[in-house]
Formats: sequence, structure tokens, C-alpha cells
Amino acid sequence: MLDNKLNVAVLGSGAWGTALAWVLHKNGHKVTLWSFFAEEAERLDKTRENPLLEGIKIPEEITVTSDPQALKKTELAVLAVPSFAVGSTAHAFDPILPTDCVVCNVAKGLCGDSGMTFSELIREKLPKRSVVTLSGPSLAEEVALNMPTAVVAASADEKAAKLVQDAFCGDVLRVYVSRDETGVQLGGAVKNVIALCAGISDGLGMGDNTKAALITRGMAEITRLGVAMGACAETFSGLSCLGDLAVTCMSMRSRNHRAGILIGKGMPAAEAVREVGTVEGYYAARTTLMLAKKYGVEMPITEALCGICFEGVSPKSAIAQLMSRPKKQENLL
Repeated sequence: MLDNKLNVAVLGSGAWGTALAWVLHKNGHKVTLWSFFAEEAERLDKTRENPLLEGIKIPEEITVTSDPQALKKTELAVLAVPSFAVGSTAHAFDPILPTDCVVCNVAKGLCGDSGMTFSELIREKLPKRSVVTLSGPSLAEEVALNMPTAVVAASADEKAAKLVQDAFCGDVLRVYVSRDETGVQLGGAVKNVIALCAGISDGLGMGDNTKAALITRGMAEITRLGVAMGACAETFSGLSCLGDLAVTCMSMRSRNHRAGILIGKGMPAAEAVREVGTVEGYYAARTTLMLAKKYGVEMPITEALCGICFEGVSPKSAIAQLMSRPKKQENLL
């Protein structure tokens, strides 16, 4: 941990933002938890409990607010909003956050039709700030319950990455650093696509063999795309891809997994997303397929998911199509 404690603002009061605020407070930092909604901020401040993390108390020392002006002295800003709100939130805080503030994004996804990574988007919306991506297998509920978790802080700015590493490291989180921003972000985003597929497999009543095949071949797809985009192949064997892929495909705490089960049982994809809430894999699928075509990379599992979600292909038909593809040698790249 840091000798000099930081003024930290966590932007986003969902389960993950609240859990990270608790970790940072536990590590001795001065923490402000910001909510976009005034009513939510008032409720959290009064009850000291986030309903998404039932039974986990928010320490009184954590300031809860919806006032952006309260964050003017922030030294580390943790951007913990849903993927669709990353750009708008970053833009809104440009006049407020100091230019020497480090911005740590924890959302996992890609930018719609552009295919930009979130670090690229945040640098565009928050110029002059150092940007770090924190990613890995990290279910909010388990972190809030003090269960040891390992993640990666990735940035081209090594000093900023180490600041984030020092700020979060403790008995709950172990943080590694990486310079492979593209690989870490791509692994965190596209694993949601494969996790949605794994959930569909479970909903269909398929077995462990099927899920293992989806995980393994899905990782091959992610790695192929990442290498084509300039990432390091080794990154995808680490926490931000293989680790995150494993936990998201197996855990019922994963919204991607739960939505996939509903789709596999016959619920239309859009309806499953409405029922479960934010399902990042659903939104990332089209963008991932667009990138695959742009870089000339074959991603049959991703293509099959897009057929299920957006073209009315039945899950059973999609699996049959995958199984009847031309025979080939195994090639992880």
C-alpha cells in the first residue's frame, strides 16, 4: 500500500464500484463514492448498504454523494460505470477532475460501432490524464466478502499503473501490472461474448464437455483477434482473459451466464437482457464481429452468437452449424 494515502473518487455506485470503494477505504485511502442519481446517493448515505451487495456495510468514513463538485481534489478516479456510460461520464468530469489525476477504468467492453477500447475513449474525453485499465476475474460480491482476488492494472504509463497497483493491493486484492492495454481490455470485453455462449449451452442442457469446448475455442478466437490488433498472445493466458473467462463462464453471479441460460431455454435474447439487466456480452458481440471482419480474423463462435441474438437463429441450429464446420488442425492462433 501507499505511504501517502490518496483522495480517491469512485464514479459509479453499482456493486463493483461499491466493492472497490470498500477495498480502497480498507487500504487507508480517503474515498468518495459518487452516484449519478441523487436519490440513490441519499439512500446509500442513509442506509449504508447497497442492495446489490446485501449484508455488506458501507463504512461511515466513505463519503457518498451525487455532487460532481465534491471530486475536485481527486488524485485517483475509478470509473466504475456500465460500459454504455463510460464516454458520457468521462466527458462530464473533464472540467472537474484535476489534470494530474490518474483515471482507472474498471468497465469491460468495447465502443459500439467504432470498436475503440475504453482507454482510447477516455483519453479522448479526459485529455492530459493518465489512464489505467483494471481487469480480471473479479466478482463484486466475493471481493466485498473479503475473498482473495487477483487482477491486472494495464497502462502505457508505467508510473500510473503502479500507482493503481499500490492503491488497490492488500489482503483482498492482489494487482499485477501490464503494458498490454489492448490485450487486457480485449480479453475483458470479449470473454463476455463467450460467457453468454456458455450460459446458452447450460440452458440447452448441454454438458461440461460442451462448455469446455466453448471456453477453449473461445479463448482461441479472442487471442487471434488480439494478436491481429497488436496485443501480446501471452496476455490472453493470464488473468484478464483466461482467468476472467473461467469465472464468468462458471459463476451464476455472472449476468452474462444467467442471460445465456434464459436464451438457451427459449427466451428471445433481447427479453433475456431486459430481465437480467446489463449483459455486456450481448452488446459486445456485434462490435467483436465487426472487428473480426476488419482484421480478417475467423471467429465462428462469436458469429454464431450474433446469429442467435440478432438474426433469429435458434441455439440448437447454431451449435449444429459450429459442429459441421470443415475439419482442421487445432491452432490456438
